Amino acid sequence: MQEILVTLYPWTKSLHIISMVAWMAGLFYLPRIFVYHAESAPSGSETSAIFKVMERKLLRFIMNPAMIATWIFGILLLLTPGAVLWASDFWIYPKLAAVALLTWFHHWCGRRRRDFEGDANTRTGRDYRVMNEVPTLALLAIVILAVVKPF
Repeated sequence: MQEILVTLYPWTKSLHIISMVAWMAGLFYLPRIFVYHAESAPSGSETSAIFKVMERKLLRFIMNPAMIATWIFGILLLLTPGAVLWASDFWIYPKLAAVALLTWFHHWCGRRRRDFEGDANTRTGRDYRVMNEVPTLALLAIVILAVVKPF
């Protein structure tokens, strides 16, 4: 198994990056849709119904599969011999914490989507604008930690 992981390492890493890019696109876009939904689509309106479809499809057909693929390929990378030296590569721990933050944010977005679906949203467009900074900050941390490996 270890030999296969080493041989497939470039493919695994490529698929991890591709999955992560798709996931991040959704994490950036869904809160932006929430802003527009909260600010310009009253409950029960035709516009609100359109936003609900957009939100559901983005989450279910793009974000969920991309998050799952990112996790699968990331775990395979962690299992690849030599990819991470757990005793000395301390950068991996805050990186994993940032990935956990993104995962939490993904699920937070899922809960907000259900709020909109049930016409029970209580947050403002400004709230969603502020929360839209979470994936940006996490992405900055993840990329710097994975590429620069500062510690």
